[in-house]
Amino acid sequence: MTTKETPTQQPPVEIIRSPNRVRTASARMVDGRIVVRVPDSATQEEIQRLVEKLATRVLKAERRRTARQLPDLKRRAAELNRLYFGGKLKINEIKWVDNQNTRHGSCTPSTATIRISDRLATMPGWVLDYVLVHELAHLIQANHSPAFWKLVARYPLTERARGYLIAVQLEDEAGPIEGDVSETK
Repeated sequence: MTTKETPTQQPPVEIIRSPNRVRTASARMVDGRIVVRVPDSATQEEIQRLVEKLATRVLKAERRRTARQLPDLKRRAAELNRLYFGGKLKINEIKWVDNQNTRHGSCTPSTATIRISDRLATMPGWVLDYVLVHELAHLIQANHSPAFWKLVARYPLTERARGYLIAVQLEDEAGPIEGDVSETK
């Protein structure tokens, strides 16, 4: 039995070789780690391929399972809008999505639409609040300029949340790992 951290997955992966398995492999989430059971005869290459395939499925299933427990984004965004933007921002739509695998959230200022990755459901609430404030700020500044970061800094736990995201390697010290400037990684 070995435990290793895969580069593409946040939770640790535990590999269990089983002499009783000949052709099948399985994976499931156990206490915050992905447990993968493989045949004892599997090669390292086969194990790596199985881990990549099965871990993706396990994480997607875990996100679906936790989706039932997702916070109410409309209510939370309205509260953050009131607290940090004087309630002046208009949000046409805000919703959880399960197809943002590399971003925390995204904002389309022209339609006032905000999408938040369901991966945030497993993170502390103050991290979700930071991402919401970040996306709300894009309704005013559709970029990552100093003026934008000044708006985001209204949220008092910005640095703490950014530190958390840096620690889980989803943000770097310069800001969110860049893609589209209107999106939070």
